[in-house]
Amino acid sequence: MTERSHESHENVPSRQRRRFAGISSRAYEHPADRSALVALRKLTGFDTVFRTLSGLLPERSLRLLFLSDSVRVSDAQFTHLNEMLRDACYILDLEKVPPMYVNQDPQPNAMCIGLDEPIIVVTTGLVELLDEEEMRAVIGHEVGHALSGHAVYRTILLFLTNIALKVAWIPLGNVAIMAIVTALREWFRKSELSADRAGLLVGQDLQASMRGLMKIAGGNHLHEMNVDAFLAQADEYEKGGDLRDSVLKILNLLPRSHPFTTVRAAELKKWSETRDYQRIMDGHYPRRDEDKDTSVTDSFRESAAHYADTVRSSKDPLMKLVGDIAGGAGDLGGKLRDKFTGQGGGSAGKGGATDGSTDSARPAEPRDPEEGPGTGSGPAGS
Repeated sequence: MTERSHESHENVPSRQRRRFAGISSRAYEHPADRSALVALRKLTGFDTVFRTLSGLLPERSLRLLFLSDSVRVSDAQFTHLNEMLRDACYILDLEKVPPMYVNQDPQPNAMCIGLDEPIIVVTTGLVELLDEEEMRAVIGHEVGHALSGHAVYRTILLFLTNIALKVAWIPLGNVAIMAIVTALREWFRKSELSADRAGLLVGQDLQASMRGLMKIAGGNHLHEMNVDAFLAQADEYEKGGDLRDSVLKILNLLPRSHPFTTVRAAELKKWSETRDYQRIMDGHYPRRDEDKDTSVTDSFRESAAHYADTVRSSKDPLMKLVGDIAGGAGDLGGKLRDKFTGQGGGSAGKGGATDGSTDSARPAEPRDPEEGPGTGSGPAGS
């Protein structure tokens, strides 16, 4: 392992890992995340607008809050975390190491926020939950957010969410803001998948990344859990149920800033098996100095191709139906009825009940959605 070229990078990783000199965040960004970021970066006056907006955002207050009421990671405090942070910045070639704080909170969580300069915050609950290699992946996740510029949009999302709460009493005022918040959350969920990939590039240990996500979902009971069984849950979640369940999945996901944990694990494992990941590990990846030449059209084309492939390969009943419709499948009314009643394939699909009952083909009353997970950022967050 070669010596670091920056003064801020004084220590090499505790075990030998590949370094990605000059790597662009495009190398690991999810297609939907990448297309949104490229488009924003290409907007004329984008930087000026957000610099102006920064005067309205409580960033300075947040920095003072963490400085005064959390523990700043350094050579003197949480030294093991400080070494991991420096390692992550070295591996992803992020020259300026962001400040990192440990905040007293039993909820396992981490985030990267800030407009001018990102700061990373991890909670005591997360520090106590994860082992060294699992924690390394999480810190790499947050450094990936910093390299991609996600901290800016996360800060804006927090700001707009707070505004939505304050103007909820104004007729239609909350509706407009929440529409923006909902769109930002959809983008942000994709950015979490990007950052998970960055965490894998830093840790270079897929099993550690899997264990970390599994612990985030089930707590510190590793001897009671199994990665393969955990991944099987993601497969069951995706392909199980009928259209009613597909709708409930969407309703459960909308208020969340993060994808569901089993889904994140499955997505990361899938990416680790791709040629794109192997090429990065072999040293073939887009460089930062090429970012200015990135085509918005190409990025949107890649994003569209990704979503088309997702629809084609998805096991979810709603996505399969969308694929059938896009493929020109007939009898749309029958397909919709069968999907909602779970009777696909029977004669009911052509208007008749399979058991002769006049009610069996009637869609059942949709059950009330269960209360979805909270809207707070999940562990290894933004």
